[in-house]
Amino acid sequence: MNVSKTGRGWRWLQWPLWALLVAAAALAWWVNAPLALRLPPDQTVLDLRVVPGAAAPRVVRDATTAGLDEPAWLLLWGLRASGQAHLIKAGSYEVTPGTTPWQLLDKLVKGDQALRRVTLLEGWTFAQMREAMRKAEHITLDDQALDGDSIMKMLGKGGQHPEGRFFPDTYVYPKHASELDVWRQAAQAMDKKLAQAWAMRQPGLPLNTPDEALILASIVEKETGLDADRAQVAGVFINRLRLGMRLQTDPAVIYGVGPALQGRLRRHHLDTDTPYNTYTRAGLPPTPIAMPGWASLQAAVQPAATRALYFVARGDGSSQFSATLAEHNQAVRRYILNKP
Repeated sequence: MNVSKTGRGWRWLQWPLWALLVAAAALAWWVNAPLALRLPPDQTVLDLRVVPGAAAPRVVRDATTAGLDEPAWLLLWGLRASGQAHLIKAGSYEVTPGTTPWQLLDKLVKGDQALRRVTLLEGWTFAQMREAMRKAEHITLDDQALDGDSIMKMLGKGGQHPEGRFFPDTYVYPKHASELDVWRQAAQAMDKKLAQAWAMRQPGLPLNTPDEALILASIVEKETGLDADRAQVAGVFINRLRLGMRLQTDPAVIYGVGPALQGRLRRHHLDTDTPYNTYTRAGLPPTPIAMPGWASLQAAVQPAATRALYFVARGDGSSQFSATLAEHNQAVRRYILNKP
């Protein structure tokens, strides 16, 4: 039986078509099949870092080095076949077991990075912030353990004391980000909040600069944790500044004594002069003594209109305010000495 040339030609043309269909089916199966991961026994996810400007071959090379146990040529072919290789964003990513090539590509194109959080609390000192940063999850610490001066210099704030210059909040950062990235976020946030507070200050305050408002806010932060009392506390200190009275605030003295303070504040601490001893020196201390939150910043620039010059802790978190020394002494007898 004779087979026409046309029939033989059609069968020869079918082979490339079948091959193309098989390849397409294989690709469709592969892009939806779980990727093979090579993970250490103590690791449940694969860390993949894409450096800025990385082309598809570099992305594939870094992925296989990190533990993506797939043929490099297949990964590269899949990236290029998707037409989205040029859209991949730099960053730090996590690849979990069961992730498919298509899901991984979608993650890389969207920039869906692995994120971590660190919380900095109101009233913390710079030393406490550094400790929190040291304990933050998956953050890259500087090899030379940056001190305050170095951090401020790298943030473009050389010569500025670091205390109180960072805003308390929860900060999100990509996994393995540098600690300096978080410091920068917190510093920029404080710059913004301080400028916002200064713009809404009451007229006639005995505060000449935003820095002075920041210092007062840090004192208010340490003197009370009760929102309802913050403006009253600020009002007392504003009244004292107007009259030229010493602020006599214990948190500033404690800050000046530093780690040498063991136990409670004693009379000899109040009598020992330091730049932060507001019993021996008039005016505000030279720098903030802690990290104030927004409520304390607001109180510093919008203090309550009060005649009070004194206050004492009641023991329940609130304060008793007094306009005269006689009233204050009576409050001390009641709330501190427990005498009628």
